[in-house]
Amino acid sequence: MNLENVIAQRKNKTIYRDGDKCIKVFDEEYSKADVLNEALNQARIEETGLNIPRVLAVTTVDGKWAIVSEFIQGKTLAQMIQEDTEGEHTEEYLELLVDLQLKMHSMTCPMLSKLKDKMNRKISQAQLDATTRYDLHTRLEGMPKHNKVCHGDFNPSNIIITEDGTPYILDWSHATQGNASADAARTYLLFCLAGNEDMASKYLSLFCRKSDTARQYVQKWMPIVAASQSVKGNAHEREFLLSWVGVVDWQ
Repeated sequence: MNLENVIAQRKNKTIYRDGDKCIKVFDEEYSKADVLNEALNQARIEETGLNIPRVLAVTTVDGKWAIVSEFIQGKTLAQMIQEDTEGEHTEEYLELLVDLQLKMHSMTCPMLSKLKDKMNRKISQAQLDATTRYDLHTRLEGMPKHNKVCHGDFNPSNIIITEDGTPYILDWSHATQGNASADAARTYLLFCLAGNEDMASKYLSLFCRKSDTARQYVQKWMPIVAASQSVKGNAHEREFLLSWVGVVDWQ
């Protein structure tokens, strides 16, 4: 296994390319259960028929857990957006992003964890007072229960476009089954976290139009999603996400 070609570094993990294989090596302190769960999520999503890299192996490298999967040659949608300096293709790229997300949401995968269960756990861990946590738990329980495949981190950096134009969706560590509008709320917040509020607004408008979903309905998920996501990330991200917790009627 050749670990000389680093292609990406993320918090708690380093990603290498070895020929036609992609090797994601996790830091020593990373939870074994989380590594195995990520590989299991990816294997289960493979069964839906979506274009994703296939898991080839779960192994250890110098005492660190690693997931070996197919290497997908191409550019991320984030790279393509960045290279489109004049914004000539922005709408085209957002259309692609939303179409991919809607295709994913049309799938079911009964063995995935429930999104609501995960959110309830995260809200309980959030740095919020008991009254606010109670309100968020109550709001969450009042939202409709669905069983659609949700990515949990769906954004342009997790989409690879191959040379022939085939899109692949990467990074299934946060995959669950649940409400598609919660997944869309997460994507919106990811655009905002990246400082791209204009694209966030365009994305949300497009998602709502193509999915025939009321914008207000996705907005109702924003405080719930923000609170559940605030338990991870750096202090700046946490402050931004917690600022959304009290937002109820957002325009």
